[in-house]
Amino acid sequence: MLPLMSTYYFTKMVEMPLDEAAELVTEALKQEGFGVLTEIDVKATLKKKLDVDFQPYRILGACNPQFAYEALQVDDKIGTMLPCNVIVQETGNGLTEVTAIDPIASMQAVENKQLGVIAGEVRESLKRVVKSL
Repeated sequence: MLPLMSTYYFTKMVEMPLDEAAELVTEALKQEGFGVLTEIDVKATLKKKLDVDFQPYRILGACNPQFAYEALQVDDKIGTMLPCNVIVQETGNGLTEVTAIDPIASMQAVENKQLGVIAGEVRESLKRVVKSL
C-alpha cells in the first residue's frame, strides 16, 4: 500500500509499538543513504518543560549527506530546511503512525529549479522508506 499523500507529508500506519517502529524507520532510512542526526522525544520534552502529558511522539532528523551536499552547493542557505524530519507517533490500539516531510512542498518557498530536482530525488527516497514499512 502506498503512503497517504498530503500537501506537505506522506504517512503510513504500522502495527507495532513506537520504539520498534522508530528502529524500523531508522534502518529503512539507512538503506536509502540517510542517517538520523537528531531524535527528539516530544512526550518527554513536553512533560519536562510544561508538565503536560502527550502521546508517545518522536521527531527523527534524517539527513542524506550526498543530497545535503548537492543542495548546499546550489544554495548555501538551504541548510535552514535541513534535515528532513520524520515523525513516529503512537495513535492507540497498537498502531504507530510514521510521517515524512515532502521535501518538494518545503522547497516551494525557494524558487530554484536545481533545488527542485534534488528535492524530487529526496522525495522519492523518503516515499520508499515509508512504503517499505
